Amino acid sequence: MDLSILAAAASLFVVILICAIIFLICRSRKENHQTRTTTRTIPSPNLSPITVEESTSFDPSLSRISMPELIAATRNFAAEGIIGDGSFGFVYKARLSNGVLVAIKKLGLDAFQGFREFRAEMEILGKLRHRNIVKILGYCVSGADRILIYEFVEKGSLDQWLYDTSSVDESSVSSPSTLRSPLSWETRIKIIREVAMGLSYLHYLESPIIHRDIKASNVLLDSEFEAHIADFGFARRIQGTHSHVSTQVAGTMGYMPPEYKDGATAATVKADVYSFGILMLEVATGKRPNWPMKMESGKEVGLAEWARKMVGQSREIEMVDETVSKDGLREAEVREYFRIACLCSSEKARERPSMSEVVSLLNHLSDSVKSHFLVNQGNNVVIDVL
Repeated sequence: MDLSILAAAASLFVVILICAIIFLICRSRKENHQTRTTTRTIPSPNLSPITVEESTSFDPSLSRISMPELIAATRNFAAEGIIGDGSFGFVYKARLSNGVLVAIKKLGLDAFQGFREFRAEMEILGKLRHRNIVKILGYCVSGADRILIYEFVEKGSLDQWLYDTSSVDESSVSSPSTLRSPLSWETRIKIIREVAMGLSYLHYLESPIIHRDIKASNVLLDSEFEAHIADFGFARRIQGTHSHVSTQVAGTMGYMPPEYKDGATAATVKADVYSFGILMLEVATGKRPNWPMKMESGKEVGLAEWARKMVGQSREIEMVDETVSKDGLREAEVREYFRIACLCSSEKARERPSMSEVVSLLNHLSDSVKSHFLVNQGNNVVIDVL
């Protein structure tokens, strides 16, 4: 009888002990889960991890940025504040509590790729300082929300000035409803030269940066029509070689180099040069690169092929955007511009010049434009002062 009682007591003790162990394990897992929720980090290949609740400022004039302030500044990211649609998200015009006017980019919830884009812009732009590269002021991460804060560039994108125009003077400040006058030939050369200078800076850093998405909508213009390269979501650093190994093609249809069509996925500086050459053609002709061009034979070709054929027939003046005044245009100057553009957009990557060489060529062209301005200044020829 005593043995039976002892056995029962022992069994009860074992059951209680097991229950206690199970309770402690469950409690421990719950506490660990809560800890991970508040301190969890999101890894990204080749980039340092970032805590879910985090913000910082790269500009000493700004205090630490917070999500509540960004929500207030954008009126909870109201649609009427949208001034652009960049890769993976919308861009809002907003004024912070300290009075600084900024552009705020809120990334979409496209999972991994959107997060890579955020990290690329944050870690690359935060360290870059060049007059032709848009300046990032800070960033904010709150849960799934990822926000970038840029300097506000007054006149909007080059794309808007090429295709959304009117008879209003170029001095008007850009906004979604601003009417814009066609850009003069001299202003177009100025913008292209400045984009080239920004790209050359990126390509000749100690660890070169490939932008991978050069296009008109990623070039912003300030009050003096100075160009600023923006949207570094696809940008990649390269180490030791002249390419970044990637398994995914990046860019925008019409601007991407032909080697991508052949299955090449490595990002190279020469791919940026090709996109820049297409941008040169677009800026001069007013033709969108992703729209087919029809030859006299009726055959449809891409913008680069059409330009090469027109140059081969010495029809450069005919290629100039019809909104550009032809008065005062010098054929030799226009011919040289298209020669450089076709060189940059060559089918073969090895035939494309480096961006430093392009800058040198455009500097010579720019000097020619300035000389032309001085010669015609006394003849009442109205052109932009560069």
